[in-house]
Amino acid sequence: METLYPRLVLDALSTVRYPGNGKDIVSLGMVEDDMRIDGKKVEFSLIFDKPTDPFIKSIVKAAETAILTHISPEVDIKGNISVKTRQQMPAQAEHVNPLPGVKNIIGISSGKGGVGKSTVASNLAVALAREGYKVGLLDADIFGPSMPKMFGVEKEPLYIHKVDGRDLIIPVERYGVKLLSIGFVIDPDSAAVWRGSMASNALKQLITDADWGELDYFLIDMPPGTSDIHLTLVQTLAISGIVIVSTPQEVALADARKGISMFTGEKINVPVLGIVENMAWFTPEAHPEERYYIFGRDGATRLAKDMDVPLLAQIPVVGRICDRGDSGEPIALDDSVTSMAFMHLAHEVIEAVDKRNNELPPTLKVNVTRK
Repeated sequence: METLYPRLVLDALSTVRYPGNGKDIVSLGMVEDDMRIDGKKVEFSLIFDKPTDPFIKSIVKAAETAILTHISPEVDIKGNISVKTRQQMPAQAEHVNPLPGVKNIIGISSGKGGVGKSTVASNLAVALAREGYKVGLLDADIFGPSMPKMFGVEKEPLYIHKVDGRDLIIPVERYGVKLLSIGFVIDPDSAAVWRGSMASNALKQLITDADWGELDYFLIDMPPGTSDIHLTLVQTLAISGIVIVSTPQEVALADARKGISMFTGEKINVPVLGIVENMAWFTPEAHPEERYYIFGRDGATRLAKDMDVPLLAQIPVVGRICDRGDSGEPIALDDSVTSMAFMHLAHEVIEAVDKRNNELPPTLKVNVTRK
């Protein structure tokens, strides 16, 4: 059975018609925004105008059948649909943007682990900050949070302060980047064991219960692969675009292709800003003109062409890139060959975001200014 997420359930429910007018129950606003998904179990409420509506039982039955038919017979849905009436509903509040001060949200994703996604995310954040932009970074890799170590803030305590009567987490700030990670609140020596819903809720809290303030770019270091966490993020936030990280290796490219297909698919429809080819070649630091293609050559370049997305940058492998990450000093802080590659990536991301904003209707465009 495929991974469950709210959009998938809503698509199934949109096939259910209300007998009174023939319209589907989703477009009629009959599905309350209270959906809970835990593994195979789905729970939500249906809203009717009157408690005496003659179609209540048939609509509930049709909703169960639609989910079992269009998604999977393994879905645990029977008996999990509650019924409410309009009179029981609180006055509708205006939808609140969880990050009103953030201008652009960019996800950093990879089809598989081990391709250097977190290294790219941390150095891209630092490179953008070096260019004078206000930058935030959320370490959403629940199962392997690495940002605290990469920024040298593993033992940094988190503090809370009040903003407009709310207790909000204060992100840790380092190298001009505001940072939060689940790694700040779990034992770094223990494995993080999370059910899908627990992980999603923890991430939502780091997003909505933190004082991110005004940001030009908010980067999200996503978990590798394709999971319900990705879906939670793209449904919680208005993501400007995704940066896909891959090595030139064919096995990595195959998974990167799946990731691109997921984000650009009809049900998610988040633009892919481009691909970063990490570990594009090995360069001895003493001989920067030499290149050794130890993981294959130009694989991500070909993938970008095949998938019709830009190749944003090719990042070489040098010995110091790992050392700098382990020591908490991202290599983008200096002026080495690899640092310049990350600065180039930052410029390409800025251009890709600007291009996307220029294609949006005027009411949705954002302006990004340097400090």
